[in-house]
Amino acid sequence: MGPMAQTKHQIEALLAEAGSHPRHRFGQNFMIDQNLVRLVAGAGEVARGDLVVEVGPGTGTLTEELLERSDDVVVVEIDRDLAALLRRRFEGRPNFRLIEGDALAGKHELNTDLRAVLHAAAERAQPTKLVANLPYNIASPLVIGLLIEGVGLLAFTVQKEVADRLRAGAGTEDYGPLTVMVQLMARVEVLRNLPPQAFWPAPKIESSLVRLRREDRLGDSARPFGRFVHALFSFRRKTLRRALAQGGFDADAVLAATGFDGQMRPETFTPEQFLRMFQIASGGVSAGQDDDGAGEADGAGEQQPGDEE
Repeated sequence: MGPMAQTKHQIEALLAEAGSHPRHRFGQNFMIDQNLVRLVAGAGEVARGDLVVEVGPGTGTLTEELLERSDDVVVVEIDRDLAALLRRRFEGRPNFRLIEGDALAGKHELNTDLRAVLHAAAERAQPTKLVANLPYNIASPLVIGLLIEGVGLLAFTVQKEVADRLRAGAGTEDYGPLTVMVQLMARVEVLRNLPPQAFWPAPKIESSLVRLRREDRLGDSARPFGRFVHALFSFRRKTLRRALAQGGFDADAVLAATGFDGQMRPETFTPEQFLRMFQIASGGVSAGQDDDGAGEADGAGEQQPGDEE
């Protein structure tokens, strides 16, 4: 049998020892369900030789499970008190590394140290995976950033609203830039929904366990494609023709080459159709748009149980 998940009382004791408490600004909600900890770890399909990244390890309950499964675990922790606690618990383990800081450097770029770890793994052809109870406030841009950096599998808990966006169909209320980007870089599985009682403090919303398997169709064009999608969705109540024109693209050329109906709204088009439009329009991207992977990835910043960030 593997390590036991921490109970609420054990987490409270660890936080007291660290002089800390759950911090809402870091999206801290700790997993207290032993079955959930094992379920998340199992969803990551971790092998001994994998590089496993955990963002928001909190007091280390999932970390301990991952250390039993992989010879190379890197955790990213922004909370100074919890980073010190994690060092005390795990620094003697040869398969444990800690990056203290925000997993994001700015709004849409990954932490520099995290990127270096991922690049080093790529150079030695080491499979990379994210397995985490993600902090609610960075989930969307972090997922996009990790997919762009080539992470092969991501298994994580996230607020159900974001999970719904990840798997949404064109023309539905949940469909947006995040949907289009992720569905062109990965296969989306929502494995199960999770009740608030699986976490402490219990959040006010449901969560979901999500797995993304990398199936990248964007390659080096991911960032400019993200700007293109964000531009069109910023005019989502307008017709495709007007959205293209106001986004700085040659609407006539795109519509002529694709045969798409310019009177339909952008949100009715599938990810594959967005990619086709981008391929035609990519020479006409207007200057001055955000230089990021998915523009303002919809869904970021909503409440979510995440151990920490």
